[in-house]
Amino acid sequence: MMDASATVSLSSEPFAAKVRSHVEAGARFAGLMASAQGPRTQLLAVLSQHGSLIVERTILPEGTRQYPSLTPSIPSAHWYEREIFDLFGLAVSGSYPLEPLVLPLAPGTARPRPGSDVPLPFVTLDPTAPITRLSGEGVFTMSYGPVRSGVFESVEYLVETPGEDIPSLNLRVSYKHRGVEKAFEGLSVADGVLLAERYEGVASIAHALAYCGAVERIADLTIPMQAGFVRVLHAELERIANHLDTVIRHVEAAGQAVAFSRFSLHKERVQRLRARLCGGRFGRGVVVVGGVSGPPAMSASHLLLELDNIEAELAADTKLLMGTPSFLDRLRGTGVLSPETVRDYGALGPVARGSGMLEDVRFARPYAAYGRLGHGLLDALGEGDALARQRVRLQEIVGAFGLIRRAVEELNEFGGPPDEKWFTPVSNVSGDALGWSEAPQGEILTWVQVRDGVLTRVKPRSASFHNLAMFPLAFPKDILTDFAFIEASFGLSIAGVAG
Repeated sequence: MMDASATVSLSSEPFAAKVRSHVEAGARFAGLMASAQGPRTQLLAVLSQHGSLIVERTILPEGTRQYPSLTPSIPSAHWYEREIFDLFGLAVSGSYPLEPLVLPLAPGTARPRPGSDVPLPFVTLDPTAPITRLSGEGVFTMSYGPVRSGVFESVEYLVETPGEDIPSLNLRVSYKHRGVEKAFEGLSVADGVLLAERYEGVASIAHALAYCGAVERIADLTIPMQAGFVRVLHAELERIANHLDTVIRHVEAAGQAVAFSRFSLHKERVQRLRARLCGGRFGRGVVVVGGVSGPPAMSASHLLLELDNIEAELAADTKLLMGTPSFLDRLRGTGVLSPETVRDYGALGPVARGSGMLEDVRFARPYAAYGRLGHGLLDALGEGDALARQRVRLQEIVGAFGLIRRAVEELNEFGGPPDEKWFTPVSNVSGDALGWSEAPQGEILTWVQVRDGVLTRVKPRSASFHNLAMFPLAFPKDILTDFAFIEASFGLSIAGVAG
């Protein structure tokens, strides 16, 4: 069962042609996923047009070694093709080689093939260094990471520079690969939520919503209305915490010590509020298949009062920060992404909205209780630099506070669901579907396949994975000292990229 408009092609050539035709007609390329079906492999392309999803599939016969590349006409497909090569060993037609991305394996090593339900034996990794692209007098290569100062995730940036400019930047994210997609196989749909929450820790709620949304579409069930309000409450608190983290990283890079302390305090207050509501700072255990595990552990009046206090102090500090010329100068004109780039790559979240591309699946493709709570999306900005992306996030923080208040007020008005049943039980379902959510980083897509209540394939696609392909494109007009600001402005999660 696929809830979106879906067609199946018996050949990879018509499949690729259909995907390209959708993009030429104005659809946004949203992802390319793969799943083992015994000795065969199914490819699934997802596109978004006017808020609706379009799905194209093809099933590659046993022994297939390659399929037509989408990259020449769809630049963002390149990263998906690299990931599929790592996990399935499928190359693409064309003259260029696919560099390893999430799992660099030595030649002859068995591929994981998620969906095959076959345990992966011990693998041998390929230690070959990332490919360098520049040469000439005065050019040098600097490996930045995977271990560096601060508490950042393990990622290696291969910086090639003739001095200050960064005309070439390569990345290696495989240090963070945990094999999560294989770990889903054989779990019950209920236990799958526990793993979905941990796929990308900074977006635990968003991933749980996307996963549960897919299962609920397979089961054709509707969650209790009150559970939708609770889902919005926790999702928006997660958004506020993540957006504050980008501010913290920006002010730290700019040497704004007071602002660093103040915004760190605001984030900590939000995280503690989340813990008081559900017992955990990341909201894990709240979202379950069919609804939520229970109501907030605070009264509406106390919660609203706490929100008012946090927002008032945060607004005062934000006004001071955004009126500080020395801070604004470091972000203005830094890491510019043109509207053409974000359109060609189908950018997501604040990265897209900072360059004028307006799409937010909370409102374009409503889930939870967003359709009932009304439109909370603000205007996109067009400058395309780190400052524009930061302003988008600050606007979204304001919008998130408003959505939380409406959700709490609605929940308080309606009270608990009948018989205090906060979730609808799910039986032993079978089928497949896509689920989605708008994480702080942008749209998450999760493809779920289940047979008799047991997961056979779960493929989460994080916004970080999709957006990171554009990261090197933000550097040609910037210098090495801009690196920290551009990285923070993307709001990336490497765990969500490496899987």
